Amino acid sequence: MKQWLSIDEIAQKVSSGELKAEDLVKESLKRIDDKKHFHAIIENIEKRALERAKSIDAAARNKQVVGRLAGVPFIAKDNFLTFNTETTAASNILKGFRAPYQATAIEKLEAEGAICVAKANLDAFAHGSSTENSDFFTSLNPFDETRVAGGSSGGSAASVALELAPFALGTDTGGSIRQPAAFCGVVGLKPTYGLVSRSGVIAMASSTDVIGPITRTVKDAALVLDVMSGKDPLDSTTIERDHSPYNEFVNINKPKIGIVKEYFGEGLSSDVRALTERHIETLRKNYDIVEVSIPSLKYALAVYYVIMPAEVSSNLSRYDGQRFGYSDKSATNLDDSYTTSRSKGFGKEAKRRIMMGTFVSSTGYYDAYYKRAQMVRTKIINEFNKVFNNVDFLLGPTTPTIAFKIGHKTKDPLEMYLNDVMTVAANLTGIPAISIPAGSINKLPVGMQLMSPQGTDRRLLSLSNNLERVLSI
Repeated sequence: MKQWLSIDEIAQKVSSGELKAEDLVKESLKRIDDKKHFHAIIENIEKRALERAKSIDAAARNKQVVGRLAGVPFIAKDNFLTFNTETTAASNILKGFRAPYQATAIEKLEAEGAICVAKANLDAFAHGSSTENSDFFTSLNPFDETRVAGGSSGGSAASVALELAPFALGTDTGGSIRQPAAFCGVVGLKPTYGLVSRSGVIAMASSTDVIGPITRTVKDAALVLDVMSGKDPLDSTTIERDHSPYNEFVNINKPKIGIVKEYFGEGLSSDVRALTERHIETLRKNYDIVEVSIPSLKYALAVYYVIMPAEVSSNLSRYDGQRFGYSDKSATNLDDSYTTSRSKGFGKEAKRRIMMGTFVSSTGYYDAYYKRAQMVRTKIINEFNKVFNNVDFLLGPTTPTIAFKIGHKTKDPLEMYLNDVMTVAANLTGIPAISIPAGSINKLPVGMQLMSPQGTDRRLLSLSNNLERVLSI
């Protein structure tokens, strides 16, 4: 399949009339249909996409400004609200729900001429690491159809790897952009917490949810972030963005890169370890590489799986069968309606997280679990800040293994949760992190994760752009 041009090249050619936005949308929709057996896509947005494409082409013919993303097709994870389009978060409880408004991130992209052509599959409500918790189907890995694409943004990552569109949007709560990006051999960016508005995105865990792009190159990721980022009156957690464009890279002069000791312990597969160590030795030729330790990092996964379910339990309480989404019509009273609607609408993993979250935040157990987890979270944040006083960036593997076989971990939720062991700390601390393709093992992609202090997204992208070519060798 022919590769897409870079995002800025597509936009420039559409603006000049050399390419037609309508042709690009049709090509994207054709590719989606040709590759539908990978189950990356839940729904196409054909009618609205073609209407927008024709409007952009007309504006280009009239020499009007059509935006930095003019005519570029993209795919949104199906927990982004897209106007008058079904948005399900891959859950039966929202099947048939049509969004009355759009996510801020979608609005900003469309304002610059981008065109949303489809909604991508995910683990229902983003609860998972493989899309096997989707209520509809499991997305297949583009490199091996017997393996998972990762999750929860597995459909988005697979879409980019399959060249269905030049970029896709994902959400990252504990690694859900970076892990599938690593499994599918693409770039996955988790910006600083609050840099991109979460307004109009179905919430999972509000204190760690982050919106980010999945692309083929770091340069493309930087451009998409530049368009989406900034404060939003509809999201009080948003922060001020960098005054300079994120896609105008800075010169990173002799940065000190820390190799996180704790990421190379038990659980890291021998083949991923060997490949990662080989890359580190290559980087030593041009960068100051030092080993660092973050002692409390070993508790990050446990902390995450206390705090996250508590927030999930709260966020999912709105799906009660009364206001929107699935409502069981056989119920004879209000209590029955609540019970049967939620029992039938939610999948096993959503129910598991609701029960876990309700337990750890309940009166008798709040101090023993939730409060203690928040205290350890603060300790982890302090340890990261201390490390960043001595190094500029942190480097390590994105995932402990390559993409695993479909069905291999579904019987053991704890084993599935361990897929997040390398990624959750960036969410707990709010720092930016990116997964870059770093070669392959047995023809299956491997990702390398780079992290930096809060608010240094532009520096992170600049170094990632430099490392991209080196790591892919």
